[in-house]
Amino acid sequence: MNSENKSLEQNPLIQQKILIQFKTMVMTINQTKQQKILRQDILGSRRLSNLLWAVIVTIGGVGFLLAGLSSYLQINLLIVSDTSQLQFIPQGVALTFYGVAGSLLATYLWLLLFWNVGGGYNEFDKSSNKVVISRQGYPGKNRLVEVEFPIQEVQSIRAEIREGLSPKHTLYLRSKKRRDLPLTRVGEPIALSELENQGAELARFLEVPLEGL
Repeated sequence: MNSENKSLEQNPLIQQKILIQFKTMVMTINQTKQQKILRQDILGSRRLSNLLWAVIVTIGGVGFLLAGLSSYLQINLLIVSDTSQLQFIPQGVALTFYGVAGSLLATYLWLLLFWNVGGGYNEFDKSSNKVVISRQGYPGKNRLVEVEFPIQEVQSIRAEIREGLSPKHTLYLRSKKRRDLPLTRVGEPIALSELENQGAELARFLEVPLEGL
């Protein structure tokens, strides 16, 4: 027995083969776990489009506010133009109003980015037979909205596609005991190709029909 252990320690080829077999076994276990869990991350209000709008509205709001203050103080606070010679009533008052409104709207947009309203995840776990739908809301008692139920309640995946002035591309999870639950992000609709891929992947994983496509 001791001679066999010594031969294993002294033979690097045998050690390398054992190491390869161990890594292969670990990878197989990880792949099996991944096949039993499907997780879809949902993008909330923390989007590039919202960031661009927040920057634009901030620049506009601060610009109008400084223009109104320049008219009131008779001191130019702007770099690109001089509004200190404008009469405060009515021009300065209007500029100040637009500046305050724009600054409040910009503050709201920045808070949406910080809170990431609507963001979350969909998790389908076959090993524990659970479905978890989690979303983040506005600060308060119901900041985190989470729905959990058995995976056996899933009836189908439904796609709702509506074009026009207000397009809608949404995936819903149809359950036997509750109303349809939205699975995709709210607000900006996702591309049709992405909707089809997500719906097909989810229906194939849950082994349920895909409706609406």
